[in-house]
Amino acid sequence: MARGKPHVTGDCRAIGAVLARVGDKWSVLIVSRLGNGPMRFNELKRDIGGISQRMLTLTLRGLERDGLITRTVFPTVPPRVDYELTALGRSLLVPVSALGEWARKNMSRIEDAQAKFDGRAAKKPMPPVEVVRSAAVLRQPHS
Repeated sequence: MARGKPHVTGDCRAIGAVLARVGDKWSVLIVSRLGNGPMRFNELKRDIGGISQRMLTLTLRGLERDGLITRTVFPTVPPRVDYELTALGRSLLVPVSALGEWARKNMSRIEDAQAKFDGRAAKKPMPPVEVVRSAAVLRQPHS
């Protein structure tokens, strides 16, 4: 949404729903892998380490429902199923690739910032035990 424009709740919800789909790690990985061409289910599962069969199935269904991939079943024994990006899915490769490249370029800067933040958080003094106890006593209901 451009600056200076009024907030439109419906737009925010719609944008949030799209970003939830295309922004989760499994969708991004699947879209990027399919950018090289059609793949079968087990190829995707092998290529994307750590994804369960159930999560791959759910993510593929969601991407298909959103029009980002197609699922083609070939009448062979056993049936062969290929997944491929649609034109809409291919258009997602540009921002996904850019985001991946940004993450690679800035990974060390983010890790440094996290370490610095975590170091500050670890140095914060804890309140004295007496203060914590007295606050708990004050919150207890009176008899």
